[in-house]
Amino acid sequence: MNVRLWGTRGSLPTPGPATRRYGGNTSCVEVTGSRSKHAIVLDAGSGIRLLGAALAPTLERVDVLLTHLHLDHIIGLGFFAALFQRDLDVNIWGPASTTLALRDRLGRYLSPPLFPVRLRDLPCRLSLHDVPLGTFDLPEMQVTAALVCHPGPTVGYRLDDGSGTLAYLPDHEPALGVRRFPEACRWTSGHDLAAAADLLIHDAQYARDEYQSHVGWGHSSVHQAVAFAELAGVRHLVPFHHDPAHNDEYLDALYQQYAEDACELQITPAQEGARFEVRGTRPRSTSTPS
Repeated sequence: MNVRLWGTRGSLPTPGPATRRYGGNTSCVEVTGSRSKHAIVLDAGSGIRLLGAALAPTLERVDVLLTHLHLDHIIGLGFFAALFQRDLDVNIWGPASTTLALRDRLGRYLSPPLFPVRLRDLPCRLSLHDVPLGTFDLPEMQVTAALVCHPGPTVGYRLDDGSGTLAYLPDHEPALGVRRFPEACRWTSGHDLAAAADLLIHDAQYARDEYQSHVGWGHSSVHQAVAFAELAGVRHLVPFHHDPAHNDEYLDALYQQYAEDACELQITPAQEGARFEVRGTRPRSTSTPS
């Protein structure tokens, strides 16, 4: 399984000189296997525009797995080149609400006055799916979806290609309502999705002292992300969804303490352009982000 990060920022795109290394685009991750004609895209933040421009023209199918419909996770969807490629099979999966199906929810965004092109007018072969809670199969990949702690209907994903596992929980607050985090595995949101994963991409929006003023906002501190990964027995943690107010220098300082700590858990802060190869042993970075 090959993983590439196209957007790593949370809440709001913040491109510019101060965020060049860690990235200013919002959540978007590409996952591919050995089959070159299929791609999985995790979330459709502003990073999906660059991903769309880089997709191979030989692709036959793209599956976009949305965790939820907060704007920073779908803001790039209308600019995804695959949607405008005639005869390409594009499947979009995401959680329904208690009153509306995914198609109705996305249709409100991809239509005037918010967007000039309506969902129904896209030329690709588009299918929309209310994501099932549980396990389902995509080409080369078994996917498990489960609800996680974040405002509104929100899911996390676990992807398994038979040789390695990726857990993706970009917006997640497992410490909410917990007196002393972490508690027992069975009471911890998202634990089953992340358990023994080879690579975990997890919300780490806040510094430790920032979290207390953001309780209930649906996000984790870096300290909580590390504690969650250790509880789940993860091999490699990629802290993700960086706060828009945290520039490169701030994030360098924030993660320096974890770089100096010797522990079994490998920690690699998310940077746009980073690639990971997941093979069931400790995942390794296969390139340096540009």
